[in-house]
Amino acid sequence: MTDVARLAGVSHQTVSRVLNGHPNVREQTRLRVRAAIEELGYRPNRAARALVTGQTQLIGVVAQNSTLFGPASLLAAFELAAAAAGFAVSVRRVRVLDRPSIAAAVEHHRDQRVAGMVVIAPTVSANEALAEVPADVPLVTVDGDSGRDAALVTVDQEAGAFAATRHLLDAGHQTVWHVSGPPDWLDAAGRVRGWQRALEDAGAEVPPVTTADWSAAAGYRAGRMLARVPDVTAVFAANDHLALGILRAMSERGRSVPGEVSIAGFDDVPESAYFIPPLTTVRPDFDAVAAETLSLLLNRISSGDTGPAQRIITPRLVERQSVAAPSR
Repeated sequence: MTDVARLAGVSHQTVSRVLNGHPNVREQTRLRVRAAIEELGYRPNRAARALVTGQTQLIGVVAQNSTLFGPASLLAAFELAAAAAGFAVSVRRVRVLDRPSIAAAVEHHRDQRVAGMVVIAPTVSANEALAEVPADVPLVTVDGDSGRDAALVTVDQEAGAFAATRHLLDAGHQTVWHVSGPPDWLDAAGRVRGWQRALEDAGAEVPPVTTADWSAAAGYRAGRMLARVPDVTAVFAANDHLALGILRAMSERGRSVPGEVSIAGFDDVPESAYFIPPLTTVRPDFDAVAAETLSLLLNRISSGDTGPAQRIITPRLVERQSVAAPSR
């Protein structure tokens, strides 16, 4: 670092500020230091820095061991955002997001001397367990309960579900049926609230919720039941995989989509534009969630702030060919 400072004609402290991304450095000076770093092939000694500061350039993430599109996409987006900011990510996957599992994962990350932690916590059990995380750990929850006094970044599930349901009603349907995700998932509960609020605001009948898991198979089973009900002309599925199963069930029953039944989903999985018909769905901005999570976490690491903070990301409705006016 001393060699870099000498070549760039700046102080040792200025080099340190550039390496740590400190904002109080003139751009011309920053460029000169970066050029000296490249010329000398200098790389910071992360291990030595950890010994001095008690921290590493490492962020610990706790996530459920799941391949579901939403959590997996969030994790991938966060890893990319952290890498762009000069941080590595250590992921601790757990089978269930309960107190013992989260406590063990947090202790594992503390042993690694991580700079801060992120917990992807979409279930009620995870929300309860987070209350016991030590207060001195810089922590941001993703997809947690907005009712908790904590640092949270989440997608506005209710707003997304409201938009999808409102879109189906605006197409002319008298009401909209809903196939929801598991009741212990906060995302599923938020989407039920948004669906119900849209119907109540419109003065429409609120049909009974069909509860399922997040899979296409569960959507298929729910779709077979709904396909037998002549009054079902519009369905909002809690995710795109459920919607895919419903599409097949309707097809097997001879009920055309969107001729007789309109369907909307949530998540905008990459394949949804290639369903038959292409699926109208709600697109969460996972990149925005990741960026906000990283920003909030780095702020808490640098400031030591432990107070509550929330950043809510509004999703966007993507209109495709699975929604149309009812045929009757």
